[in-house]
Amino acid sequence: MRMLKSMTGYGKVSAVTEKMEITVEIKCVNNRYLDCSVRLPRIYSYLEEKIKKCVQNSFSRGKIDVSLTIVETAGQSGEITIDKQLLEGYLSALTQIRDTYHLKDDVTVSGIAKLPDVLTRKQSEVDEDAVWEEIRPVVEQGIKACLQMRIREGEALEKNLSSNLDLLCQMAEQIAALSPISVEKYKARLEEKIREVLSDRQMDESRIITEVALFADRVAVDEEITRLYSHVSQFRNSMHASVPSGRKLDFLTQEMNREINTTGSKCSEVEITRIVVEAKSVLEKIREQVQNVE
Repeated sequence: MRMLKSMTGYGKVSAVTEKMEITVEIKCVNNRYLDCSVRLPRIYSYLEEKIKKCVQNSFSRGKIDVSLTIVETAGQSGEITIDKQLLEGYLSALTQIRDTYHLKDDVTVSGIAKLPDVLTRKQSEVDEDAVWEEIRPVVEQGIKACLQMRIREGEALEKNLSSNLDLLCQMAEQIAALSPISVEKYKARLEEKIREVLSDRQMDESRIITEVALFADRVAVDEEITRLYSHVSQFRNSMHASVPSGRKLDFLTQEMNREINTTGSKCSEVEITRIVVEAKSVLEKIREQVQNVE
């Protein structure tokens, strides 16, 4: 049985290989679709698509940020190059900041060396597949750590959703029980008003029965309650579906809200109106929770 997964997750994994120290950090938040962005050193930019493919194989929805830090161990050969065009851009921007805000000019070589991508190590020969084979296991471990957190968050979401669904069903039962009572109250009020108008004259019982029947038909919520129970049942089943169900749960929440709104528009009884308002509040909580379900 598949567990519900949250779209919120975090995973960080570090590893040291023969040639490099690797750190992978993955952050996930809710999003309507799958949106993956990867940050990694420029000289390893060829790995971006491979990392994205790993993410796509493990996640179906969410805004996912992957950050990869790679520090090569001592003894790795390579020529240090200066990106002169980038450096000139930095210096121009720093000069403009100095002149505009009348700041002290404290640009130093060590400070420039810390600017992103100004100094890079140029590798004469790179075996991209070999590098990926070193990095791939760390990326997969980071994804696994993030998924584990999403599962834990999903378990909490499932408990909360189940609790709110139970509340919603209890409210539906109360409305179903109160609906016939509201018809009886209407009949009593109608008879009382007719007696006041007719005084000592005879009441037309058949007319009263007809009026009450029409009123009962207008305020009947049997169909709405039945459909509400059906939506709740589908919602529970979808939480344990073998595929991600966030979008379906969102749709079912909208349908449940539709049935509650229709019930509220049909019933004028104060107690039923109060329950409808509470049911809407519960549905809003469900809707907010569903937004974070994968």
